[in-house]
Formats: sequence, structure tokens, C-alpha cells
Amino acid sequence: MPTKKDYYDILGLKKSATQDEIKDAYKELAKKYHPDVSKEPNAEEKFKEVLEAYSVLSDPEKRTNYDQFGHAAEGFTGFRGYGDFSRGPEFGDFGNIEFDFDDLFKSFGFGDIFGREFRETRKRRPRRGLDLRYDLNISFEEAAFSTKKEIELERIEECEECGGKGSLGSDGMAQCPQCSGKGFIDRSQRTPFGIFTTRTTCSKCKGEGKINRNPCSKCKGLGKIKRRRKITVKIPEGIENGAFLRMQGEGNAGDKGAGNGDLYFVIFIEPNEFFKRDKADLYAEIPITFSMAALGGEIEIPTLKEKVKLKVPAGTQTGTIFKLKGKGIKDISKGGHGDEYIKVIIRTPKHLNKKEKDLFEELQKEEKEEYKDNGFFKKFWGKSG
Repeated sequence: MPTKKDYYDILGLKKSATQDEIKDAYKELAKKYHPDVSKEPNAEEKFKEVLEAYSVLSDPEKRTNYDQFGHAAEGFTGFRGYGDFSRGPEFGDFGNIEFDFDDLFKSFGFGDIFGREFRETRKRRPRRGLDLRYDLNISFEEAAFSTKKEIELERIEECEECGGKGSLGSDGMAQCPQCSGKGFIDRSQRTPFGIFTTRTTCSKCKGEGKINRNPCSKCKGLGKIKRRRKITVKIPEGIENGAFLRMQGEGNAGDKGAGNGDLYFVIFIEPNEFFKRDKADLYAEIPITFSMAALGGEIEIPTLKEKVKLKVPAGTQTGTIFKLKGKGIKDISKGGHGDEYIKVIIRTPKHLNKKEKDLFEELQKEEKEEYKDNGFFKKFWGKSG
């Protein structure tokens, strides 16, 4: 037969422990290892040990015998077996121990579960309606300038026939006879600690405390129906891709006495063939000719609202970026507007007529001499010998 553990060691106490220390240690360990609460491995076996140790050390006479003779004391009964809660009040022998199980859990922060609030009511609270999500595609221009969009969706709404009650007539809802309107059933069981009460939701009224004697035929007593509804949403100027818009109370209907859920729009912006966007700034590429890059000139640039003229300086290189201040999209977070950035790309002609070809050939002759006079090439050719 295996050797029993020392009761003081089980409770983590010294032999000089006071009765208050024994009770406090027991409360802590009972909370930790109780089979209905604990997720610890071998919780039930550990709980048996804790109960046995407490049943002996909390009794002055049994504690004296244990201190003198240990587990071999003649006539020392200690704890005669744990079993399980389903066996009823016959299992175990705790002498005259009085124990408030409710007090145990309240003292360690379980008041909401086992304390006053739990004892007073467990009716199911009205539930708020579920939130809904709608993915909305809009054009680049709609995001830039603001717009209104009408969408159609299916949602749960309050039944108009019964006003969301689920029953017809003033006497449609009656007190549940099974739980007497409480919404829960208490079942008491004697345990080594005293009376242990468990509470379950009433199966007849599902925690409502009332039963429906005259169900609404339109919603079949649910108080809610499914319906398609058209809703108009305003898209603010400057909204970004992936942004959320919330319409409060436009989600599914909740229980009577609870609010509706909300409707969330997730915005997806279609790309623009000319502009690229980075928050409130716009980016675009504009092709220019060789002559424009070399001699300079003026070109028309599209912006969101109008065309503007851009002066290209003589000698502009490909990849040069010009900034048009305030020509971007409205910045929702900071106010004002972003900027527009234009990157010029020198366009190489693919097909030349005879006149153009003659001009480029003349230019090529001039450029050959320029390359020879170029410091880089002179340095390179000098090294090459």
C-alpha cells in the first residue's frame, strides 16, 4: 500500500500553522484543484489529498492524534474516501466540519460566478444584434471627390407584426411554470463542505423566464424576420483603399431590449490608368520629346479637377520629377490636399520620316564630336591606349 503524504506538506504548511493559516491554505488549494473548475493534471486526486489533509488538521482532536502518531494512530479515521459528487451525501466523513463553498470562491475573485450576483439571477440577458460587413467597390474618382452609393443587402430585422415580441396580444407571454420566471433551476446537493448548489438554465424557457402562449405567425415566435433592404451610404472625399465605414444600428436586429448591430463597409478602390496614389499624394508619368527635353517648353498636365500648364526647363533629363503643390487628394486626417508628382520620360521615336532621319543624322555627327570631348571618354580612352 503506498505511503501517504504528510498532511502539512500537502497544504504547504509548517506544523506550527494556526487554524486560520490552515483554512487559508485549504481555500487556495481547493480553488486550484476542484474538479469542476481546475484544468490542472490529476486535479481530482490532488483535491482528494487536500480534502483529507484539511479534514484532519482543521479538527483539533484529530490534529493532536496525527501530530503524535501520524497515519498509524489507533482509532484515527481521517478521511474515509472521496468518490465523486454524484454519489450524494453518504460519501466521506468530515465530522462536524462546517464549510461555506460559496465563501471559498468569493474570497478568490469568483463572486460573479458563485457570489451574490449569481444567486440573484441567471436569466439570459437580451443579446445585441450581430454586426454586418459589406465589401464596396468604388472608382478612383468616387474616392477622390466623394459620392453616395445605394446598396442592397439581406439582414435580420424586428418583426413589424408583433413589434419584436414574438407573441401577439397583451397576454401572449406568460411566466414559465418550470422555473417560476427565474430563467434558471437550482439543484442542491449535500457535500463534505455543506450544501452545494448548482444552477442551470431552464430548459423550458431557455433562460427567458417566460413562455410564448400565442406565437406571432409571421415570425414564428422569434420576434425577428429576414428582409432585403436598400441602404444609401455616403463615401467621404479622400477615403483610402481598405478603409472601414460604420453605420451604427444598421446591422442585424438584437433581442427585444437590446440594440441592433452595426453595418461596416470595407472600401475597395479601383485603379486609375493614369494616376497612382499614396495616401493623399498622386503620381504620374508624362512622356516628352527629345526636342522638348533639350530646348524646354510648356506642356499640359491633367490633375484631378482640371488641366494645368507645366514648364519644362531646357536640358531636362529623363526621370526628372516635378511637384504640383496641392493638386493631390484631400487628406482626411490632416486636412488640406496632398501634392501631385509628375515624372517626365523622354520618348524615343520608333518610326522616322526622311526629314526627321536627316535631322537626327546631322545631330548624331555633332554628338560624336561631343562624346570625344567628354572628360569621361577621354579618361577611358586614355587608359585603353
